[in-house]
Amino acid sequence: MRSGVANSFAIAAIAALVTTLLSGCLSMAPTYERPAAPVADVWTPDVSTSPATAAVQSASMLDWREYFVDPQLRTLIETALTNNRDLRVALARVEQARAAYGIQRADLFPSLGGGASETRQRVPGDLSLTGKPYVSSQYQVGLGLSTWELDFWGRIRNLKDAALDEYLASDASRRALELSLISQVAQTWLNLRELDERIALAQQTVDSRAESLRIFTRREQVGSTSKLDLTEVTTLWQQARALVTQLQQQRAAQAHTLQVLVGAPIDTSPLALDHTADDARLMRDLQPGLPSSLLEDRPDIMAAEYQLRAAHANIGAARAAFFPQITLTGSVGTASSALDGLFTAGSAAWAFTPSINIPIFQGGRLVNNLDLAEARRVESVANYEKTIQEAFRDVADALSARRWLADQVTILQATQDAQAERARLAKLRYDHGAAAFLEVLDAQRDLLAIEQQTVQTRRALLSARVSLYTALGGGSRLMPAADAPGGPFARTPRVVEPSPPGAVGAASPANVAPAVQ
Repeated sequence: MRSGVANSFAIAAIAALVTTLLSGCLSMAPTYERPAAPVADVWTPDVSTSPATAAVQSASMLDWREYFVDPQLRTLIETALTNNRDLRVALARVEQARAAYGIQRADLFPSLGGGASETRQRVPGDLSLTGKPYVSSQYQVGLGLSTWELDFWGRIRNLKDAALDEYLASDASRRALELSLISQVAQTWLNLRELDERIALAQQTVDSRAESLRIFTRREQVGSTSKLDLTEVTTLWQQARALVTQLQQQRAAQAHTLQVLVGAPIDTSPLALDHTADDARLMRDLQPGLPSSLLEDRPDIMAAEYQLRAAHANIGAARAAFFPQITLTGSVGTASSALDGLFTAGSAAWAFTPSINIPIFQGGRLVNNLDLAEARRVESVANYEKTIQEAFRDVADALSARRWLADQVTILQATQDAQAERARLAKLRYDHGAAAFLEVLDAQRDLLAIEQQTVQTRRALLSARVSLYTALGGGSRLMPAADAPGGPFARTPRVVEPSPPGAVGAASPANVAPAVQ
């Protein structure tokens, strides 16, 4: 009896060892090769302001606390990273993906379970061999091996690899969302500062025109000016008031947006915002670096490539489904009709049931499942290439905006100075009777418009600098992976999976497999 048990479990152990050796080197997944980037190797001359040098720190290695200098903006970003609900949802999805990977990985190993049972039954006399009823008892204690598939063809390992890549993709998407949140908070904060400055300029205009209206009303009463001039002054005053109300509405909407992004009550009143900081000192300057660096620095590109690798692994699993599946089921223990006889000599009990399942006819299920996996790989390749193209467009747009908006700010500032002088001279000419009031009216309207445009363009230039930091994957290499030390789901011990050839950022924390307990 004992020799039979030993032989059976020796066979199972040998089968497990062979399976492990085979599955470690046998995979039916296609060999992964990173697709060629469908973009140029260098930035176009019209967007690159100056060549990158080794002394310039990469945006991906520049933490947002270093890039954004203003302390108030830093506080808002810190609060948003702690309280934003979209980021919490992303973190929960990362945890779900890691749990799914742990579940799939568990299929590589046999499931053992212990159990104990007691059975008592009464057999009636007409079913008994002796013709008399009797009561029987059976006690059993054992260790069972549930149905375990020997992964000869790499099906389970490919499914495990696909689940791992899905987890890494979800974590990269989480880091992309974190970077996007930093950008949105900064952009909204800049919009509020712009609107406050525009409101202040418009309110100054309202006050100035209110005084002009008072003077012209008195002049019209004494007959020193015409009713038409008074009507024109009234129109100017009303237009300035309307602009103030429009800007106040826009500011309220931006303040509400910032509240949602931050995820906690904050004071967004004009007095609470810092308007004293110089635009040039709000954030550091950046150089674009090499275009190829985006492939390792942008979290969204990394997420797209992990999805592509998962699609390759799923093809391997679909191919392996065409081959026989070998499973093992067994148990070993002790059984007796009396409780005190469970562990006596001769009470050993065991069962060993290997089985093989050969697919013969599936109604096209296996073929279509493989076609589905291959079609999803094609989709993943296209999505990966599209993500790269969009990333390069983001950088190019930000670079060109930074270059040309800087020129526009200089031109608009000079235009504003000239327009202010024009308005002053027009007023003098009217006061001395050398010009009609229509000339003053046009000059004041143009002055208000150029003041508003200058403020808007200055904000657009700052927004372009924020966009460039985001487009270059700002701080992405410093963002901890979900299971890394300091990450939101850090756990120990950690299980490290070797990175496949051609993996994205092989030395980065994103290529470390999650902890499985």
